[in-house]
Amino acid sequence: MLVDTHLHLIDQSRLGYPWLDGAPALNRDFLYAEYARDAQKAGVTDVLHMEVDVAPEQIAGEIAFVREQSKKPGSLIRGAISACRPEEEGFEALLERALADPFVRGFRRILHTVDDDISQGALFRQNVRRLAGTRLTFDICMFPRQQPLALALATLAPDVTFILDHCGVPDIKGGDFDAWKRGISELAARPNLMAKVSGIVAYADGDTWTAATLRPYVEHIIDCFGWERVVWGSDWPVCTLGGGLLAWIAATHAVLSGCSNDEREALFWRNADRIWNLGLSVGR
Repeated sequence: MLVDTHLHLIDQSRLGYPWLDGAPALNRDFLYAEYARDAQKAGVTDVLHMEVDVAPEQIAGEIAFVREQSKKPGSLIRGAISACRPEEEGFEALLERALADPFVRGFRRILHTVDDDISQGALFRQNVRRLAGTRLTFDICMFPRQQPLALALATLAPDVTFILDHCGVPDIKGGDFDAWKRGISELAARPNLMAKVSGIVAYADGDTWTAATLRPYVEHIIDCFGWERVVWGSDWPVCTLGGGLLAWIAATHAVLSGCSNDEREALFWRNADRIWNLGLSVGR
């Protein structure tokens, strides 16, 4: 089994994505059927949809849209990570709705494209701490320069399960490995922080990268977090900026070629099954 914990769907006929105006390479529809053609060929069996930073008033609409996709015959989608705005008063009501909806598996607030002060605000931190003791996770997407902010969040909410997206978004193309590496080691010291090995081909040189290019980043993440605290994700369609879904899956298998079956299964599906209670080990 291969669980993709980080799929984005874009349907501009249904939802608004303000950020797409600044991302011309991604400014088109990316629908489930296009993703599924390659995902099923490559052995993806189950999928979690990751919020796509829709307009704030459409957060509930995005969940409804993804739920529709999950109900289509043969759909691989098993749940959704919802967008949220913990810096706003309405978060508590959003949390209550999510807790009543088993399709919602967690939250994410995009933080690498907003002012750093947002994640340091008292209301933001108070609301994130509300996830303690619930089944809901909180994904962190931050640049390497923001690693201290991610560390602060994980430290201030020790009973919340955080997921560090995209290996911490390393600048692979720029080659700034050492600064990223030091910060990852510090983040991994927080036992409530997991790491997502997802879509890092988007941060490499799309014309020249190889599996060997990605290997040091994947190996350092796993060395730091251990096999029980890592999950896999595609970050489709963002991964199309660096070769696409099939290339990223092939590179993942190449990097893990010397690993045991138990280790691969931990990354590919067992940890995701445990963290989000997907029920994959039952009846398979």
